[in-house]
Amino acid sequence: MKQATTLFLLLNIYTCWFLGINAQELTLSVKTEKPISQNLIDSLQIPKTFKNYSEIEKETDTISLKLQRMGFIESEFLQINKKNDSSYVAAFSLGRKYNQIKIYYSEENFTRKELQRISNNITNSYFTVNFEAITSSLNKLTAIRNQKGNAFARLRLTEFQIEDNNLLSASLFVDNKEIRTVDSIIVKGYEKFPVSYLKHYAGIKKGKVFNKVKLLKQNDNLNNLGFTSSTKPPEALFRKDSTTVYFYLEKQNNNLFDGILGFATDEKTQKLNFNGFLNLELNNNLNYGEQLLINYKADGEEQVSFRTKLTLPYLFQSPFGLSGELKIFKRDSTFITSEQQVRTTYQINPQSATYIGYKSYDSSNLLDEAIAGNPIEDFKSNFFIAGASYITTQNKKLFPIKSKITLEGGIGNRKKNNINENQIGVEALISNIFNLNFKNSIFIQNATNILISDSYLTNELFRFGGINSIRGFNENSIDASFFSIINTEYRYQFNEEVFVHSIIDLGYFENQPLTLKQNLYSFGFGLGINTNTGLFRINVANGNTENQDFNFSNTKIHISVSSKF
Repeated sequence: MKQATTLFLLLNIYTCWFLGINAQELTLSVKTEKPISQNLIDSLQIPKTFKNYSEIEKETDTISLKLQRMGFIESEFLQINKKNDSSYVAAFSLGRKYNQIKIYYSEENFTRKELQRISNNITNSYFTVNFEAITSSLNKLTAIRNQKGNAFARLRLTEFQIEDNNLLSASLFVDNKEIRTVDSIIVKGYEKFPVSYLKHYAGIKKGKVFNKVKLLKQNDNLNNLGFTSSTKPPEALFRKDSTTVYFYLEKQNNNLFDGILGFATDEKTQKLNFNGFLNLELNNNLNYGEQLLINYKADGEEQVSFRTKLTLPYLFQSPFGLSGELKIFKRDSTFITSEQQVRTTYQINPQSATYIGYKSYDSSNLLDEAIAGNPIEDFKSNFFIAGASYITTQNKKLFPIKSKITLEGGIGNRKKNNINENQIGVEALISNIFNLNFKNSIFIQNATNILISDSYLTNELFRFGGINSIRGFNENSIDASFFSIINTEYRYQFNEEVFVHSIIDLGYFENQPLTLKQNLYSFGFGLGINTNTGLFRINVANGNTENQDFNFSNTKIHISVSSKF
């Protein structure tokens, strides 16, 4: 019994010793024929420990490949030496290090402009790149070939040699394969999607060269339409003689109902006045991409405006669209003006459009007697208008429009008291979002309108002021024959749902009937929250005119909720 116990104890001791040896972690270091820097050792990224000798052998293969990519193309693995029970040394012969490589190419495959993306030294026959950048450079050149329709293009370096000046050179071999074009386009998920938007809005057309990068951007354009969203990136099916592109879309409710409640203190009566705003947008309910807009606005001083607009895009799946609009504006018991407009739009490309149209005004004086210095008369005017727009989008839910430029010019005449007078009107708007990073951005917008005429009536002037023009002033409270407004916002976006922003607005306007020229200033802040109900926004701004002292009663608070249904 005693012998059995002794044998059992010896067996346990031996087992523990054996397992301890096998569980011991191994280390590996590198030795070369000449000293190497610590930076080079660090760049090899050798693991600190290994579980067994087999892993050390695999790592030496990896080190050889890394040295080759660093420019030590003459390097050679020699052997592994055991330093002690847990340490090993891998011996390498490095040879010469090549920092750059000269690559000969054909101008039939790449232009010098394309090669400028990867190299600063380019001739008609070769270009040079840093040795460590070979892989990334070939990937970029492959992407260029893919964008030209060579979806399966492959690039590799051949004919390596060392030239007289000991510079390593190689030839660029390009296997272009067959150029692919888009032969068929299929929309999955939203079967009734208005296909005219594919061709004219997103620029997706049959017969175009297949370009994966461009397809992803076009898919983002569709995602920013509002009435549809992408469920996953587009895919391509390559057959022997055809290429089919699939877009995965689903319909989104994009009818909008906006309401604004504002309140401010009346400077004369010191009473609290309320003003309101209602906006209804019905979008794509017939799966045609159509839009019906109804807008009503009123303030506490009997100022009322009404607007309705119908837009029919891409008639008969062509790039031509049609829109009609009616506006009515009434200022207390002073005057009422109606505006009718019809225009035909042509979509040049996904970003640009142009239009021509006709606009007419009909205004009536409601005063029983004239007011000195405030010319208000009955008149009718007609304008032929032409304009253009340029809009770029971005993949951001809260701010989908990145840049916008619109320009409209009109030539017409005004008739009052059987006297005709020629007039010219110009309206321009430019805006852009400068994205500093995901959370921080700067928004800048300029709106400029001018009416050129020999004489002016108060009821034909531009009307501005309020949340959609210069904030901190009452809606449409300023009349101008010329005005220019700069709106700026510094925006901080906490996430995809919440953001805050500053308000700094500057303006200048002229009122010819009153011979008035004045500067305007507005400062404040805003908050936006994307809730389940819709986008909730609140703006607080204080507006002042030139040489006017700050007055807290000039502060305007605007609250709006944009609800989708």
